[in-house]
Amino acid sequence: MQIGKPGPGASALCHVGADRILVRGRDLAGDLMGRLGFTAYFHFLVTGKEPSEEQRYFLDLLLVAIAEHGLTPTAVAARMTYAAAPEALQGAVAAGILGAGSVILGASESCGKALLAAQAEVDAGKSPETAADTVATAIRQRGERMPGFGHPVHHPVDPRAERILVLAEQRGAAGRMVRLARHFVPAVARAWGRSLPMNVSMPIAAVLIDLGFPAAMIKAIPILARTAGLLAHIAEEQERPIGFLMAGKAEDAIAYDGGGAG
Repeated sequence: MQIGKPGPGASALCHVGADRILVRGRDLAGDLMGRLGFTAYFHFLVTGKEPSEEQRYFLDLLLVAIAEHGLTPTAVAARMTYAAAPEALQGAVAAGILGAGSVILGASESCGKALLAAQAEVDAGKSPETAADTVATAIRQRGERMPGFGHPVHHPVDPRAERILVLAEQRGAAGRMVRLARHFVPAVARAWGRSLPMNVSMPIAAVLIDLGFPAAMIKAIPILARTAGLLAHIAEEQERPIGFLMAGKAEDAIAYDGGGAG
């Protein structure tokens, strides 16, 4: 039984023959291997186009910025899973990546939506400042978190966010989205009644959209980057295990209040 509307039954990504592999029409062994670095190849796989030097530079920058950030919930999940199932490295990576959501790691996707909503307001005739106010106020009124703002550790400034924005401006890559991201800083302060630091997720989204990366694939950047970070955590877990230690500390930290205990 067919579920949903069927597609055309074709893919433009890859064709594997006996003596040649074609990736988006290019010969993998005869052209791409040895010529493209992985970052450029990733861009080519996702978009079908080789990146410009600026696109490659900033894609590299963003991947480095978000790959590792200590014992976040994603890293804790990966290390505890590996401790419990050391034969399943892939399961440990998956456990960490599954936690890429709107609060941690995946917030850049929501930032992209907020930026595009603000740009739609600008296209309708509002100033960028008013557009940022409109979007931030609407998010606040819905009782939602403002994506790309606030951080439990980095305040008043997330150094990663500031570095991305400075480099975008220095290299001439800052476009409408980076400018809107800057307008969100005072807009969020007005809507929330206090200053909140812009975190790394907002400039990731802004720079990607300004450089023509598909907005629907923004979350791919933290997913790809954090995969490298999780593999590093698992490599360390193999040599310096802390997965069960973290599990034990969690048990100690949480009190039982369900009743019936002696």
